[in-house]
Amino acid sequence: MSKERLIIFDTTMRDGEQSPGAAMTREEKLRIARALERMRVDVIEAGFPAASNGDFEAVRAIANTIKDSTVCGLCRANDRDIQRGIDALKGAKSWRIHTFIATSPLHMEKKLRMTPEQVLEAAVLAVRYARNACPDVEFSPEDGSRSDPDFLCRVLEAAIREGATTINIPDTVGYAVPEQFGEMIRRLRERIPNSDKAVWSVHCHNDLGLAVANSLAAVRIGGVRQVECTVNGLGERAGNTALEEVVMAVKTRRDFFNLETRIDTTQIVPTSRLVSQITGFVVQPNKAVVGANAFAHASGIHQDGVLKARETYEIMTAEDVGWSTNRIVLGKLSGRTAFRQRLKELGIELESEEAVNRAFQRFKDLADKKAEIFDEDLIALVAEGDKASAEERWRLVTMNQASGMGERPHASVVLAENGTERRAESDGDGPVDATFKAIEKIVASGAELLLYSVNAVTTGTESQGEVTVRLARGGRVVNGVGADTDIIVASAKAYVAALNRLVSKVERLNPQHAL
Repeated sequence: MSKERLIIFDTTMRDGEQSPGAAMTREEKLRIARALERMRVDVIEAGFPAASNGDFEAVRAIANTIKDSTVCGLCRANDRDIQRGIDALKGAKSWRIHTFIATSPLHMEKKLRMTPEQVLEAAVLAVRYARNACPDVEFSPEDGSRSDPDFLCRVLEAAIREGATTINIPDTVGYAVPEQFGEMIRRLRERIPNSDKAVWSVHCHNDLGLAVANSLAAVRIGGVRQVECTVNGLGERAGNTALEEVVMAVKTRRDFFNLETRIDTTQIVPTSRLVSQITGFVVQPNKAVVGANAFAHASGIHQDGVLKARETYEIMTAEDVGWSTNRIVLGKLSGRTAFRQRLKELGIELESEEAVNRAFQRFKDLADKKAEIFDEDLIALVAEGDKASAEERWRLVTMNQASGMGERPHASVVLAENGTERRAESDGDGPVDATFKAIEKIVASGAELLLYSVNAVTTGTESQGEVTVRLARGGRVVNGVGADTDIIVASAKAYVAALNRLVSKVERLNPQHAL
């Protein structure tokens, strides 16, 4: 008996980007989109075309690049938003308009200041407008899990009648619990006469840690056949349903769900690493499926069992999700051909020969510092290079720092500001603090440091340290990432990268349009 297919809808570049500091450039979005396509994600929500010209261009670039996945754009329920979505997506081989409006009493009264009848009319007109241009239209009632069931039925029946091909029920604030949520969707499908004319979907947030459980309950109890999710569970507040967890739950427990996805699960870990390095959101070690400890066994009893038979303590294999010990054997004598070939095998595509040359030089510099170069090193090296842009105002030229027991840490830094070198020195409570204070003497940004995080790219004392710095100023929140075998240098790179994003005209604060 053939299994039904569960559609995987990824919103890493839309809802995931709404995490404070996670805004992505056009080039970074393209890299993630290509990775999602290699993973064989069914639908890629590329962004919010009406949010800004930058997001519009990023969505259009992805639409014109991706061939094996449907590319989707989110639009509010008004003609202007939907037209921007149409203009951005119409070049895609397969595309979808996703339009939404809030339907809960709280949102309608306090946020929209609209009556239920006005909301119903707006939903109808939005779906109608989108359907005239695009055969694939998704409609979402924002805050659906807290909406009045009778009103929700009216809105959804009307949306389907106007041509919505997918109906998505969002648990916008993570309020739902699994059994209740699954039953709610089952009842909606039973009550709405034309419910069989659309694919039913869910979009769950993780405020109570139930996003994956709610999504799977909606699949099992509610008959949902699309799950909206993000890589690493990235998203605003506590995040969204984690793509990797849903996919592996359905694959591992196919006996229970009797469903299949078209996901190439061996691409899960590489894509997880890519998203983590681009956004600066480090994956916790004990994170299911993609965490560093996900397949580690510390207990002697567990180790003994795994050595005798892996299935005693492993319900899936590390290789199934893309974990490997693969390393490249390249060094300072290696040529561009071998370097380029390994990048290709890792799914890394650089846009120009100049970009390849810059990455190759960074590789050579790294090869002078450490004997073994791992795939993770290459990914970090390329990700760091992506942070530089023509909009770069400050560049780290050189730095020195000194610290020791009983001594006050001291740092000196030279930055190039629009080509002019400036030097500053400072003491601090530690070498990183001294370095950041020296940088601030030059730039005087007035930014607040929200996060300083260090992550080892690989194992061993020669490992590159990858540092994430999150800065805030005037309501704008940005991340900067730096990598180096010297953790203080990596810290300085990350701080300067964040400063450049803070003043960049390319980067922008993503509007918080929640679903």
